[in-house]
Amino acid sequence: QLQLVESGGGLVQPGGSLRLSCAASGFSLRYYAIGWFRQAPGKEREEVSCISWTGSSTKYIDSVKGRFTISRDNAKNTVYLQMNSLKPEDTAIYSCAKGEGSACSGYDAWGQGTQVTVSS
Repeated sequence: QLQLVESGGGLVQPGGSLRLSCAASGFSLRYYAIGWFRQAPGKEREEVSCISWTGSSTKYIDSVKGRFTISRDNAKNTVYLQMNSLKPEDTAIYSCAKGEGSACSGYDAWGQGTQVTVSS
């Protein structure tokens, strides 16, 4: 059974860091792009970042560029999102998603998400 499980969320002060993990089971994610999404209360879900199957192509929304870094370890069947210089507006539920293919485009499966709260 295909499954994506996020971990690493929590409460952090502004300016702090967190590393989120997206562990895949039931399939090998090495052949697929993986995206990270977030949804804050009262807001629509937005795609934060994506990494292609080889890791050679990544993309980020403008608000996180220079602060977040997406990476993958295909041997561990895991994708990471390193989040630095966190801001209160980064507070959201973060979920990872499996791409329909090898490039960052559509997605066909999501994990349950992990809560990230940035507050002093």
